Amino acid sequence: MVVHEVGDQAVDQLFHALADTTRRDILRRCVRTGTSVSQLAEAYPMSFAAVQKHVAVLARAGLVTKERRGREQLVRTDADGLRQARQALDQLETAWRGRVDRMSRLLAEEPTAPPQAAEENNPARRAES
Repeated sequence: MVVHEVGDQAVDQLFHALADTTRRDILRRCVRTGTSVSQLAEAYPMSFAAVQKHVAVLARAGLVTKERRGREQLVRTDADGLRQARQALDQLETAWRGRVDRMSRLLAEEPTAPPQAAEENNPARRAES
């Protein structure tokens, strides 16, 4: 399997879409089966149009697909979109783990001053002399 790095614009859209509680809930509701937008709208205390806008944000981010079936529009979670989100998180984790590892190595290499030298450099100690 060839793994492609997720671009910045795609990552921005993914995380913007996932930043909203309602949109994350829509993803969960649509994982197993396609759910119509009207069924989704019944589940939330908002207008049908507001739910459509949430679905549109998820679709632009590639997290859901929409399929017209008669008068209804079915929404399904897109597994490839979720994989991209996971890949973006994995890339961030790899970058941060690398930074933490480098900091750990630098801290491990840093020499520690012997207690005697630390006391000699203490300004209060020098004032007593």
